[in-house]
Order: sequence, then structure tokens, then C-alpha cells
Amino acid sequence: MKRILILFVFLIFILSGCGSPSQTSDTTSSPSTSDTIENKGSDTIVNLALAWAERYQEIHPEVRLSVTGGGSGTGIAALINGTVDIANASRRIKPEEVESAKANGSDPVEFVIARDAIAVIVNLENPINELTLQQISDIYSGKVNNWSEVGGEDRPIVRLSRETNSGTHVYFLEEVLRLGEKESKTLFSTNTLLLPSSEGISAEIRHNPNAIGYDGLGYVTEDMKVVGVAVEPGTAYIMPSADSVNNEEYPIARDLYMYTNGEPTGAIEAYLAWILSPEAQTIVTELGFVPITP
Repeated sequence: MKRILILFVFLIFILSGCGSPSQTSDTTSSPSTSDTIENKGSDTIVNLALAWAERYQEIHPEVRLSVTGGGSGTGIAALINGTVDIANASRRIKPEEVESAKANGSDPVEFVIARDAIAVIVNLENPINELTLQQISDIYSGKVNNWSEVGGEDRPIVRLSRETNSGTHVYFLEEVLRLGEKESKTLFSTNTLLLPSSEGISAEIRHNPNAIGYDGLGYVTEDMKVVGVAVEPGTAYIMPSADSVNNEEYPIARDLYMYTNGEPTGAIEAYLAWILSPEAQTIVTELGFVPITP
């Protein structure tokens, strides 16, 4: 009986030892089921990108999305340096940036993910309702310094702009101050206040009756006045809206971009495909931007 008992205990020890490696192997060999996507760049796009990320993670909890702003230049620089998966930009990538990227082993691929109107905004107390592109250019370049020169009250003009790293700043400089003329060297007046965020411009507009600013339509609220813009004197003054952008009537409108390093694959490809879907483009409309699909 003693020998039988010893043999029985020995067999249990052997069997339990054989089962243990199998369980450990199953645990360590199972692949990771999560993907992380780093998304950085344009402050114009950041609220839209955050809304997209929140919604996408609800339907795809296996994907982790990290979204930060900092400006279009910051996002593109991160793409060039290989420290981000998707760069957001409210302007098209520059040829010299593409060259820098390729020199660093990156190959930027462009995706248009929404459209935006840049609204020209003033304080609610300002009687100005309409301006031509030339008048806006003259104001920001310093040729016009008093509201009375464009039909307003005798008040000094306080110019507000996004900082130079902003894609909105670059677009406004090239298409409004320089009126789209490639050879123009027109610059912002030296006393233009450069603010780091859209929220900063909005706050100053609300409290300063002399201020003028510009911002993406998605950041415009009811406590500021949007100015109608005409291409030239004698033509219609157009208010920014989804319809006036899609009809190409509003003159200060642009595409919004995402850039990847090479053609996207895997989780990044799936995420970008979802961004272009009707579900994601509905969020574009909800946040005041213009969808790229009907």
C-alpha cells in the first residue's frame, strides 16, 4: 500500500508538471490586440480630430488614439522626424517640407479630410458688416489703421492673427494679404498681435471693440460678428457657410489635410477610411466645418 501511495503521488507530480508549460506558452504567445495611433498638428483641426478619436475608440476599443495640437508646422515637423503617425494641417505641405521629409527617409502622403471657411470677425459693437479682400489686406498690412477709413467709427484698428507656426496664418498671408499673388512680398503689420490659439483670438474679439481677427468657421460663436467678404468692389458680399464654400462663392475657403508617412496600412489605413466615411463626415458638419462628401 505504501508503494502504491508513493507511485500515485509521483504520477500526480509528473502530470501537473507537464500541464504547466502548455498554459504558460498560451499566455505569452497570444499577440497584442491594440494599436496606438499618434496624431498631431493643426489647432484648427484639433477639436475635430478629438471628436473623431473619441467616436472611433467607442466602435474600435482595440485602437488607441493620441491627439495633440501645436499648429500645422508642428505636425508636419513631427511627420518629417518620424515621431507621429498622422500629421494634421490646415495648409498644404510645402515643397521644401516634402524635400526635408524625403531626405529624412519619410514620404508624405496627402489626404483631404474636410473643408473650412476662414471667417473675418469683429466685436459685436463694431458697425462694420462688410469688407472687400483688398480692404482686409490693407488693414492687416498696415495701410489702413483706423476703422473710419473703411466706413466705421473713428477708432484705431487692433489686428489679431494666429502665430506664424499656424497653417491658418500661412493661408491668410498668402491668399488674403497677398491676394493669391505668388510674387507679392506683403507682410503682416509689425503691430499685429500674434496669438497662440483660436480661443485666444475669440476671447480678444469679444472684449475689444476695436479688434479684427480671423478664424476657422468651426470656432465662430454668436458673441462675435462675422463680416461679409467680397472679392472686389461691386461684387456680392458673401457670408461663410457650408453652402457658400461648396458653391465656391465664399473667397476665403480651404481644404484641411492629414498626412501619413507613405501609403497607410493596418490600423492607420482603417482609421483614415473611416474619417472619409459618411459617419465621420457627419461630425464635420456638427462642429461647423464643411464635409467633403454630400
